[in-house]
Amino acid sequence: MAKQQFSKQDYNKDRNKEKSFDGEKKKPFQKSDRKFSDKGKKFEKPQLKETRNDIIRLNKFIADSGVCSRREADTLIESGAISVNGKVVTELGTKVGLYDKVSMGGQSLNREKLQYVLLNKPKGFITTMKDPQERKTVDMLIKNACKERIVPVGRLDRNTTGLLLFTNDGQLAKKLTHPSHRIRKIYQAELDKPLSKNDLIAISEGVTLEDGFIVADKIAYLNPDQKNVIGIEIHSGKNRIIRRIFAHLGYEVVKLDRTMFAGLTKKDIPRGKYRHLNDKEINFLRML
Repeated sequence: MAKQQFSKQDYNKDRNKEKSFDGEKKKPFQKSDRKFSDKGKKFEKPQLKETRNDIIRLNKFIADSGVCSRREADTLIESGAISVNGKVVTELGTKVGLYDKVSMGGQSLNREKLQYVLLNKPKGFITTMKDPQERKTVDMLIKNACKERIVPVGRLDRNTTGLLLFTNDGQLAKKLTHPSHRIRKIYQAELDKPLSKNDLIAISEGVTLEDGFIVADKIAYLNPDQKNVIGIEIHSGKNRIIRRIFAHLGYEVVKLDRTMFAGLTKKDIPRGKYRHLNDKEINFLRML
């Protein structure tokens, strides 16, 4: 039996019958679909389409522009100080996209570039951007990292060292701090005395503190000859949770260092220094 032959015209005819996900017929590719610049006839990328992730609430857009907080942005919206595409908007919950023009008092507002900065926090700095008592803050360490206003994701207490992420990406920050996402945090704790085997097992099975039951995801001796140096992984973001777990069993944490946060490590970041995350790391965090 002879094989059926298909001509180029038949091939294009079949392609015209294909449908896209939205039910519209796909057009066969034509040379005219490509756009070339005059200089060197270089291929120009088509304009990106707006996605669901590009549409945000108006108050977040205003806050991201660095004008004020979200709560203050709501007040501005209700007062009629904000316009979108030339029209005054007073309804809370209004959403805007990439190509909407937002202005306040006739001045255009632009969303800040999203920044992601990883700090290796030293001892003696409190996790806040401003302190009324004028103590040393983490803001002093990252103030030159970028022009955008970035804030810490979670916190480390004054005497805890290690990884602390800063960003102006509120959506990601919320994701990384919510316990339901079980974001991995690994600490190295040095205790005032060796941790007994029974107490190590108790922590792995869970203990009840004043604010509820807490269990470590993993716990182990880092060195069999130094049983006062412990590695502990936990996803809870409760205040001083590591110190409180050991205190509950009669131990004092002498040193505490966060060595991993959400898969990020301290590699190539000296104490008191920071670095910007690369695109691969940012995409990884978004997929957690």
